[in-house]
Amino acid sequence: MYRIGVDVGGTNTDAAILDITASEKQSRGVLASSKTSTTPDVTSGIKSVIENVLQKSAVDTKDILSVAIGTTHFVNAVVEADARRLSKVAVIRLCGPFTRQIPPFTDFPPALTKIMRGPIFYLDGGLEIDGRQIKPLNPEQIKQAVASIREAGITMVAIVGVFSPLDHSGIHEETCKKMMLELDPSLSIVCSHSIGGVGLLERENATILNASILNLAKKTVRAFCKAMSDLHLSCELYLTQNDGTLTDAVTASEFPIKTFASGPTNSMTGAAFLAGLDRQETKTSNERQVLVIDVGGTTSDVCALLPSGFPRQASNFVEVGGVRTAFSMPEVLSVGLGGGSIIRHDKNTGHVSVGPDSVGHYLTSKALVFGGDVMTTTDIVVATGSHSIGDSSKAATIPKAIVDEARKGIKKILERAVDGMKVSALPVTVLLVGGGSIIYMDTLEGVEECIIPPHHDSANAVGAAIAKVAGTVDLIEILADRSEKEVVKKAEQAAIDAAVARGADRSDVKIAEVEKLPLQYVSNKATRILVKAVGKLRIPDPTAVNKGNLNLFANEDIEVSEEQPKAAAAEDTAVSAVKHSIHIDIPSYKPDVRNGVWYVSPVDLEFIASGTGVLGTGGGGPSYLQYLVALETLKGSPPGKMRVISPKKLADSDVCVFASWYGAPSVSGERIPAGSELPKAVEMSVKVSGHTHFEAIIADEIGGGNGMTPFPTGVHYDIPVLDGDLMGRAYPTMEHGTPYVYGNSITPCILADAQGNVSVIMDAVSNAKVENMLRAVCIELGLNTAVAATPLPGPAIKKYAVPNTVSQAWYLGRAVHMARRSKSSVTKAIFDTTPGKLLYVGKIIDVRRDVSRGYTMGHCVIAPLSRDEIEQQPSNDAANSPSVADDREIILPFQNEFLYAAYVNDPENPEDLAKQEVICTVPDLISVLGQDGEAIGSQELRYGLKVSVIAMPAHPLWTSDERGLRVGGPAGFGLDMEWKTVGQYEEPRSVIDDYNVDV
Repeated sequence: MYRIGVDVGGTNTDAAILDITASEKQSRGVLASSKTSTTPDVTSGIKSVIENVLQKSAVDTKDILSVAIGTTHFVNAVVEADARRLSKVAVIRLCGPFTRQIPPFTDFPPALTKIMRGPIFYLDGGLEIDGRQIKPLNPEQIKQAVASIREAGITMVAIVGVFSPLDHSGIHEETCKKMMLELDPSLSIVCSHSIGGVGLLERENATILNASILNLAKKTVRAFCKAMSDLHLSCELYLTQNDGTLTDAVTASEFPIKTFASGPTNSMTGAAFLAGLDRQETKTSNERQVLVIDVGGTTSDVCALLPSGFPRQASNFVEVGGVRTAFSMPEVLSVGLGGGSIIRHDKNTGHVSVGPDSVGHYLTSKALVFGGDVMTTTDIVVATGSHSIGDSSKAATIPKAIVDEARKGIKKILERAVDGMKVSALPVTVLLVGGGSIIYMDTLEGVEECIIPPHHDSANAVGAAIAKVAGTVDLIEILADRSEKEVVKKAEQAAIDAAVARGADRSDVKIAEVEKLPLQYVSNKATRILVKAVGKLRIPDPTAVNKGNLNLFANEDIEVSEEQPKAAAAEDTAVSAVKHSIHIDIPSYKPDVRNGVWYVSPVDLEFIASGTGVLGTGGGGPSYLQYLVALETLKGSPPGKMRVISPKKLADSDVCVFASWYGAPSVSGERIPAGSELPKAVEMSVKVSGHTHFEAIIADEIGGGNGMTPFPTGVHYDIPVLDGDLMGRAYPTMEHGTPYVYGNSITPCILADAQGNVSVIMDAVSNAKVENMLRAVCIELGLNTAVAATPLPGPAIKKYAVPNTVSQAWYLGRAVHMARRSKSSVTKAIFDTTPGKLLYVGKIIDVRRDVSRGYTMGHCVIAPLSRDEIEQQPSNDAANSPSVADDREIILPFQNEFLYAAYVNDPENPEDLAKQEVICTVPDLISVLGQDGEAIGSQELRYGLKVSVIAMPAHPLWTSDERGLRVGGPAGFGLDMEWKTVGQYEEPRSVIDDYNVDV
C-alpha cells in the first residue's frame, strides 16, 4: 500500500512515494523521490514529478492509496495582488448594533481593497462571550442583503458573526448561510467560524481572503484532479494544511487559506518522520526539544517541533500579503544562509562574511566549483573536503584562513538560529533537511545531536505523504462551580470525533494539544480551551464502489485554462493602509502645530499608538484596534477636527470630560464597539453631574488602547484632546486615576453599551467600591463597555493630570520607528527623548500566569544573553546593561502591568522575595520591549523571546505624597517593599512647544 506526497514550491516541485507497510525500515518506506522545476501552470509540473516517482518505484497506479499535495498557488495570488485570480467579496457581519467602529477591509492594503471590497452589511445576530445572543437573526434583513448582493453582481460572500467560534450549534453563521443559499443558490459563502478563532478583525480578514480565492481554488483543485486522471490514479486526493494535517480535495477548494503555509510545515513533519523520531522511545518530549532546519539555496527556515510532532504555531497574528490575519500558521525563523550564500573577504581587514545575499538559482553557473567567479558556502564545503561537488580543484585555491573563518561564520549563524527558536532549556536535537544541508560541517554549541536523515532533500514531499488528519475544538467555558477536568475531557472527545469525521483512523487518534487560556478581567473563571486530536489517515475500504474523489467536479467544466504568471496589481502592493511611517523620512518629519494647536496626522497616530504600548507597562490592552478607530475617524472627518492642545490652555471655567473602554481585552477584540458607547457615556456623565458644557477631553490612561480613545470622541464633539492623562501609564482600576487619589470624586460614574443600556453609580463609600460595582455591571453587559467618570473643571485637570503624555507617546513611538528603520539601538533612541534606564537585556526563560480576581497575575524570569548573543544587539544595547556585569537572572511579577523588577539570588526559587534584590518598583514605569522595539504585554510573554527591560520615573503625583504611593506604589498591590526608583522625573517634552509655528 503506497502513498504519494507532492510539495509545490516557488522554485521546485518535489514528489516522494512511500510504502506505508515498510515505514519501520531504515528508509522509512520511501521508495523513490523526484524533483523538477515548478511550472507556470503548476499542474503540469505535478504531473511530471509524479510520473517520475511512479516510474522509479515501478508501483502500479491501482495500488496508490492517496496523493497529498502541498501548494503555494493560492497564497501567491494574494501576495501578488493578482486581480485576475481574486474576486470581490460581500461581507455580512452578524453583530446587532456593534462593530461599526472598524468596518471590514479597514487595514487591507489599498491594492487588495480595490480588488476585493464588495458591499458590507451589518445584520442582527452574534453572541456574547457567555453564549447569550446579542440579537436573533432577522430573516427580512438577510433577504434584503441577498437582493443587494445579487444586484451588485457578486457571488462571493463572507459571513462573520460576533463570537461565532463559540457558536457550536450553528444558530447564527450556519443558519444565515442556509437562508441565503435558499434565496440564491449561486452564492459561494464562507463562514468565519470555519476559518479562525476568537478575534473578529483577524478572523474576518482571513475569511475575506478565503472567499476571494474560492474560484481560483476550485479551478486549481479541478486541475489537480485532471492531472491525476491523466495519470490513471483513481485514489483519494488530499491537500496539506498549514498545521501539517490533511484535508480532502473538496474541503481544500472551500478553505484554500488553510493551505497557505503548507510548504514549510511539510518539510518539518517530513524531517521528523525521516529521522525516526516517531518511533524513538529513549528520549521523551520531557527530556529534549527538536528543531528542524530546512536549508535551501538562499535561506534556512528553522522551526520548533512540539511533542505532537507538529511545528509550533505562530502566536497572535500573521500577515499575508499585508493583511493581518489569525489562523493556524507555523512559526518559522528564516535566516540568510543557504548553499548559495556569498562569501566575501575584505583584504584590508581580513574579515570574512557569510551572506545574507546568495547566487540563488545561479549556483551551478556562478559558484567556483562550477566554473563561476563567486565564492559561496558550497565552495567552502568542498574546500573542507566534506563533500565532493563540481570541480573540487576550483575550491582548492581558496586560502585556508578564509575557509576557516567562513566555516566559523556558518557555524555561528546556525547556532544563533537554533537559539532563537528554542522553546525551553531542554537539550536540543536538530534535524537538517533540504538540498543545502551540506553546509553543516561542525558541531553546534547547545545542540546535543544533529541528524541529517535519509532522503533529506525530499523531506517536504515525504511530509505531505505521511501527513495526518486533525480535529480541533476551540471554545470558551465558564468553569465556576464546574469540574475543569470533565469540561476538558468533553472537549477532547469532541476533537477526536472531529478527526474521525475528517478521515482519521479512530484506533490511532490521540490528543496532540490541550491549551487553557484564562480570560483577563473575568471573575467567573471563564477559560478558552483549545484541543487538537490527530490520527493517521485511515485506509480506504477496498469494497467501496467509489475509491476516489476525482469525480467531485463531474458536473463542472474540467477543462482548465492555466493561469499566466504574475499579473500586475492595480496599485502598488507595497502601499499600506495602516503603516504610514514607512512612506516618509522620519527624521525630517514635522507634525503640524499652529498657534498652539497640534493637528494630528496618520503618521502622528501611528507613532502615538506605538508609544502608548510602551507606556502600557505590560497592560492597558493592545493599541492596534483603537489605532484603527482613530485612523478611520481621521479619514472620515474634515481637516482640523482631530487636534491636541496643552492642558495649560484650559480656562478655569472650562470643563474636561473623559471616557474610556472598560472590560476584558478578549471581548473588545471580538465584539468591536459600535462607536456610540463613548459619546453616550460622556453625555450622561455631563448630564447627571449637572454640567451644561464641556470644552476638552483627556485620556483616563495613556498606556495601551485607552491612550488612543480620546481622539475619535474629540472629533465627534469637535473638542480638542488634552496633552496629558490621569495615570501617566496604565493601571488596572479606575481608582488609579490621579485626581481620584487626591480626593476628586469618580462619581457620578457611567457605564454604557451599544444596545442602549446605561448604568449610573451616583455614589459609593470608597473608590474601591466604585470599581467593584462597575465590574459587576460590566459582566452583565458583556464585559466590554464605555465608562465615564464625572467631568472635572480646568483647575483640577491642570493640578492633577500628568502633563504632556500624548507628546511622550509620540516621541517614544517615533524613537521606536526611527531606530527600527536605521537598525540602531531602540533603547538609546528612547532615552534620548525621555529619562529612564535600561534595566536588563536578556532572554525569557520562564513565564507563569494565572487569572485571579479578574486580573492576569504571574511573573516572568529573564536570563542574561550569552556573549555571542550580545554581539547581535544593535549599538551595544547589551553592553550597557547591568546583565553583562551581573550574570544574575531577573524576575518581573505582574498584575496585568509589571509591578517590580528584581535580581534573583536563588535561581531554584525565583519567587522567594527574601532572596531577591529589588531594582525598580511601581509607580515607576517598567516596560518590556521586543527585538523590534515594540512593547510586549504581560499576556504576550513567552519562553525564548529576547527582550529589553526599561524603566522610567513616575510623575511626582505618584511619588511625592503618601497618598500616591499608597494607591499606586507597592503597597497598593499588596507588596511588602519600599518604592525604588530609577531616577528623577522630568516633564516630557511637548510636541506643541517643540514644533509650534505662529501664523
